[in-house]
Amino acid sequence: MKIFLDALFFLIIGYYCVSFIQVLIRMESKVILPTTSEERAVIRKHPEKPLAPPKYSKQKLGIIIYSGVLMFVISMYFISLTFNEINWSIYLLLSIPLTNSSDLFNLFAISNDGVLSGIRFIPWKRMKSYQFITIDMNHRFYGFSKEVNNRYELKIKTKGFPVSLVVTSDEMKEKLDNILREHIYGTEKITVVKES
Repeated sequence: MKIFLDALFFLIIGYYCVSFIQVLIRMESKVILPTTSEERAVIRKHPEKPLAPPKYSKQKLGIIIYSGVLMFVISMYFISLTFNEINWSIYLLLSIPLTNSSDLFNLFAISNDGVLSGIRFIPWKRMKSYQFITIDMNHRFYGFSKEVNNRYELKIKTKGFPVSLVVTSDEMKEKLDNILREHIYGTEKITVVKES
């Protein structure tokens, strides 16, 4: 059982490390959208806060904190191995910082190869579909800020966990719709489900 838990732990840590390195490599690539501060102001990972540019200097705090979280989790595992205190509860405790730090980067960017979102890079081939959901009174983001109310949440379904962000302008919604339709579905016209 311990060997299975160790292998699972290293797979999870490996996934988070590879994702982090991949985002760092892709962060300086050419961005299709958003390219200006006005475009970044109308796209949000969190309802209260506009995006930061995909540059090392602007994401420095997130990079430092996430690197620290990864180093903390790995070092705590090896320290507990040294004292022979590994049991199943240690694995659960060590996974909490990783799951809660997934959005340390206030980052969303579309490039030619795929989408950067938080600490993830999702290539186009791993995306299945997307939809815009109106942020009305029954939506979880309603009331966070005036700019978000009666706007849109974009959900991109992937082969892994979905990507979610808030879009606060109709023009940006149309731009995102055109780019995502072209890359996910091809150039043919497909009706995209839009919930209200």
